[in-house]
Amino acid sequence: MTAEEFLIDDPRELGVVLAKLDALLDRASRDVREGLLPAAQLAIARHGRIAAMRTWGVATQGGEEKPATNTTLFPVFSCTKAIVAAAIWILIGEGRLDPAERVAGIVAEFGANGKATITVEQLMLHTCGFPRAPMPPHEWPERSKRLARFASWRLDWPPGSRFVYHPTASFWALAEIIERRSGEDFRNFIRHRIAQPLNLSDLNVGLNRDQHVRVADLALVGEPPPAEELRRLGLPVDNQPSTTEQALLGINEPAVREVGIPGGGGLMTAGDLAMFYQALLGHLDGSCDSGIWRRDALGEALRVRSDALTDPMLGIRVNRALGVVVAGDDGRAVFRGFGRANSSRSFGHGGAGGQIGWADPVSGISFAYCTNGIDRNFIRHWQRGVELSSFAAECAS
Repeated sequence: MTAEEFLIDDPRELGVVLAKLDALLDRASRDVREGLLPAAQLAIARHGRIAAMRTWGVATQGGEEKPATNTTLFPVFSCTKAIVAAAIWILIGEGRLDPAERVAGIVAEFGANGKATITVEQLMLHTCGFPRAPMPPHEWPERSKRLARFASWRLDWPPGSRFVYHPTASFWALAEIIERRSGEDFRNFIRHRIAQPLNLSDLNVGLNRDQHVRVADLALVGEPPPAEELRRLGLPVDNQPSTTEQALLGINEPAVREVGIPGGGGLMTAGDLAMFYQALLGHLDGSCDSGIWRRDALGEALRVRSDALTDPMLGIRVNRALGVVVAGDDGRAVFRGFGRANSSRSFGHGGAGGQIGWADPVSGISFAYCTNGIDRNFIRHWQRGVELSSFAAECAS
């Protein structure tokens, strides 16, 4: 099934307020109308159906510029982490993996260079201590090369002592763990155990080359924020993004799309991402349990485990569960990627290019937003995300 098949004719049947929905759609389309972003796509869902799915703008697909549609696939970058984490949650629920296990007990090669004590939980919390460890995507398919990379990684600080976001490194190790414990390629495991049972045919981590013509190529837009704006907000002027522009644009390369970088290589529609989160909500409250995840294991996976660890740039608690972020009740949810109206129990993960994916167990809303324009102004990018998530969270009656 395509995500559009989950689309309902009248959003009011899902308890969605039309005036609020119109405000969301107007805000989401504005940056495309004004020429800042080439294309954008969103979906908002509730009660197991999509209340609205819209796409605006144009995208280069297969070397040809085309109007973007609801079937256009977009890179979602680190929104992918929630999907890979959800694969880990399956293994935990089936008793095939324990978050407290040492990674080296599963992947012996990983334990070199002082990494023997790192646990699966620390990989998922970004506390394992090697945020910049390299894994060139073209090395992943060759087993000997990937294992050599794991062995070569070195610690920047003792595991568990601090939080520093790992853009890709820790999730490469999680992909290896999925393969060791499931006996299946991690991309196939996600497709067979998550995408196919949920009828989400376009939820891709690793995309066959014949489907690449459907993907919206990424483009850089805008300029970095001026130094005076950074100073006004109390942010470091020399701050460097966790992922370089060159690395982000790498998703335009066919080989990278096929590999499916587990920390940020997902390619899908906003509808598929929103419905993935609807499935998690259905398993949490028992309203639509397909048996993919055990309810008790899912509840444990979504428990905040990062204690008092803080974000080194923002100085706020990171509120990390196993692979995802939780909004929290300390008034800092907007800095964690949520809107002003989300409940404290909301969970999800954003993407480096401005992508959004979250679910709110209180309202039942799930929301996803994608764009093929990487806005160099990360402040504007962050403000856009807060506004969109705020409008989306307010849509429930």
